[in-house]
Amino acid sequence: MELFLICLIFVSVIAGIIGSLFGIGGGIIIIPVLVLLFHVSIKEAIGASIISVIVTSSAAASVYIKSDVVNFKLGMLLEIFTVLGAITGALLLGVFNPKVLLIIFSCVLITSSFFILAKKKNSNLHYEEDRISKYLSLNSQYYDESDNKIVKYQPSHVSYGFISMYVAGLISGLLGIGSGVFKVTSFDSIMKIPMKVSTTTSNFMIGVTACASAFIYLVRGYINPYITIPVAIGIFFGAIIGTKMLYKQHDNTLKHIFFVILIAIALEMIFRAFGIL
Repeated sequence: MELFLICLIFVSVIAGIIGSLFGIGGGIIIIPVLVLLFHVSIKEAIGASIISVIVTSSAAASVYIKSDVVNFKLGMLLEIFTVLGAITGALLLGVFNPKVLLIIFSCVLITSSFFILAKKKNSNLHYEEDRISKYLSLNSQYYDESDNKIVKYQPSHVSYGFISMYVAGLISGLLGIGSGVFKVTSFDSIMKIPMKVSTTTSNFMIGVTACASAFIYLVRGYINPYITIPVAIGIFFGAIIGTKMLYKQHDNTLKHIFFVILIAIALEMIFRAFGIL
């Protein structure tokens, strides 16, 4: 019994490090691990994950808030749409059976793995005039320690960001993950803001999104304290470690290994959904 808890905490620490480092939340790692290695039901795994996402966000925010990298104004504006999406996703959870959830989550894993593999440091920002961004004064700046300079930026295509954030929230509520990979991609590719701002603001947002659907999971009995508590403990310490590593140069080897792991897990979950394994 003690060995089970120790292994669960250890795996959660790794999930917390990876989740906070890439701004994607620990859920994308912890759910398949709980289902495939610890034989936890998909719904209880999602319940534990939704709590771990809140823990990841809180731990990361405690570090990032000191650096002024997080764009809180932009994050809270977009969080309106992610919360609406998260509530929608949580309400739809009971409609799908575990096999469907396994298939959906596998597709999310595959998509996320390619985004993570392709993610690069964005040093050449493209400024485009955006009326919403200008009217709400969403422009900001931060000190980049690695480049030793002040980086100024202004978000663009904010209206498209509303749509993409609703979809991100829907995925979060339905699958119990932070869906940070979609938020980071939206920030970086659609709204053209620096990658470090994308990662830190995503980490801040995923906790708020998760809170919107956590109560529904609790009422439906999907949160098992025996699983959730050790996962939350491991995720917390892992997230603290991951945030400390963010400002250092990322190792491309880590991203390639992570890509392979995600693809392997996604394929195994698809096989299980169809009864092959």
